[in-house]
Formats: sequence, C-alpha cells, structure tokens
Amino acid sequence: MSGRTWLRVGLGLLAGAQAVLGLWILLLPDLFWKWPWVSHLPPYNEHLLRDFGGASVALAVVLCSAVVAMERRLVITALVAYLVSSVAHLLFHAQHLEPLSGASGAGFLALLGVAVLLPAALLWLAADGAAFREPGPAGRRPAP
Repeated sequence: MSGRTWLRVGLGLLAGAQAVLGLWILLLPDLFWKWPWVSHLPPYNEHLLRDFGGASVALAVVLCSAVVAMERRLVITALVAYLVSSVAHLLFHAQHLEPLSGASGAGFLALLGVAVLLPAALLWLAADGAAFREPGPAGRRPAP
C-alpha cells in the first residue's frame, strides 16, 4: 500500500471513530455516561457531555475533509488537532485510574495510547510530503 493510501485509511479510521463517539455522546449522553470508564468520574453533566460530543463530531468533519482533499496542510492540521486532543485525554485519564481495576485501567490506557500513536504515526508519514506526490511523466512531481 502506498503512503497516500495508508494516510487516507488512517484518517478515515480516526474520522469514523470520532463521528461514532461524537454522535453517541451528542445524541445519547446518558448511555455514554453508563460506560464504566466514564461514569467513575462523577458528577454527570449533560451540558459538558453534549459539548464534548459536538466537538468530537466537529473534529470528525475536519478529518473527513482531510480524507477527501488529501492536501498536505489540511492533513497535517487535522492530525495535529486530533493528537492534541488525544494526548490531553490520555494524560487526564492516566492520573485518574484509582476507581478502575488493574486490568480495566491497563486496557483503557492501551486504547488511549493507540489514539495517540496512530495519529503520531500518520503525522510522521505526512511530514515528508512523499505521500502527497503523484507520479508524472518525468517521475514524481509534488502535488499542488
């Protein structure tokens, strides 16, 4: 698979995850709150959950735009935005594991770690620009 394809697939996975998560929280905040990794941090606040859901859907829109356009600056911006969010999320939860069992906490941190490693790897792939070059008659030429 080409670097461009890996980027497109990875961005699509991130966009899909954000869209599903965001819509779940936005439309069914009570159901999301019942998830054990969330409900251990009371109190329940519907307003904050719906705001988070809306922000997640907004990030999914930016990621989807990057998938469609495959323009280097947009891809990098979308990945950096996702990375900032996922690092902050990981750092918060890494400091608030007390109510979870060891196995549950480890699983949760592993999931959050993937949410940091995947966009970081995609950002590394996008950084040199090779994934945005298309073959031309005289070899490879930079994409506009």
